[in-house]
Amino acid sequence: MEGVFAILLAAGESSRMGQLKALLPWHGVTLLEHQIRSLTDAGVYRVVVVLGYQANRLKPVVESVDGAHWVLNDDYLGGKTTSIKSGVSDLIISQTRHVVLLSVDQPRRSDTVRTLLERHTSSFSKMSIPTYRGRGGHPIIMSASVLSEVMKIEEETQGLLEVVRRHAGETSRFEIDDPSLVWDLNTPEQYQQALDADL
Repeated sequence: MEGVFAILLAAGESSRMGQLKALLPWHGVTLLEHQIRSLTDAGVYRVVVVLGYQANRLKPVVESVDGAHWVLNDDYLGGKTTSIKSGVSDLIISQTRHVVLLSVDQPRRSDTVRTLLERHTSSFSKMSIPTYRGRGGHPIIMSASVLSEVMKIEEETQGLLEVVRRHAGETSRFEIDDPSLVWDLNTPEQYQQALDADL
């Protein structure tokens, strides 16, 4: 889709997982490659992958997939907000209409992401959040009009949540029947549960 970019966050240390989450096996490839391909298959024009911890292990994966490139966040220990801002800084704002924001440890199906994108672009909302049984999930989709505000987020003020709250009246929440929308693979147990549940 023209003007649709994605920021895929993959800079963290994966401390609770005990190994680098981006390189975990998923559908016959690494989780990182799966996420990139899922986003591009959903209609994302370009995926910006934000790297940090052990970036040199992940760069070859990103470079092997068409439609993606990486940006390095040297300040990744400062929290997720620093990675989000690194990703936004890499966008060509004049070409950007919508941004899909997702973390590498949140595996999503391409058809689900495409459905969310279609609903977002037809709603004219500033932000869109998918829900599963009323529970908010990811990815979050943002219109380019809020990116200047995203560049000002800080860990101390709850990061992106501050922007979401500010635009509560201009945010759409779309209920989608896909339990993976609320998956976060932070621990080996969560990873195994997702493997067992994913069909």
